[in-house]
Amino acid sequence: MGGNDEYVYDEATGEWVSAGEAEAASAAGAVEVRDAVGNLLADGDQVTLIKDLKVKGAGQTLKRGTLIKSIRLTGDPQEIDCRYEGIKGLVLRAEFVKKR
Repeated sequence: MGGNDEYVYDEATGEWVSAGEAEAASAAGAVEVRDAVGNLLADGDQVTLIKDLKVKGAGQTLKRGTLIKSIRLTGDPQEIDCRYEGIKGLVLRAEFVKKR
């Protein structure tokens, strides 16, 4: 380890990282969204629900095993935008879905 390395504090992880690593992470988008079992999610992925979820404002419950097609990442590591018939503006937490 060289004595000239610069380190920056990464607020997301709470760790000190080298300036080179910090630049690489910010260039890569930095936000990783992972499903309930740790799979990395990306725009356009299909997911299934791992739990029954009551949808506030829609007056219905999405059942476990429901397929959600073509998700969109929001920039938040725990929230994903979804489309589902009859529900407009559905946002799910990544901890309740599993990648197909």
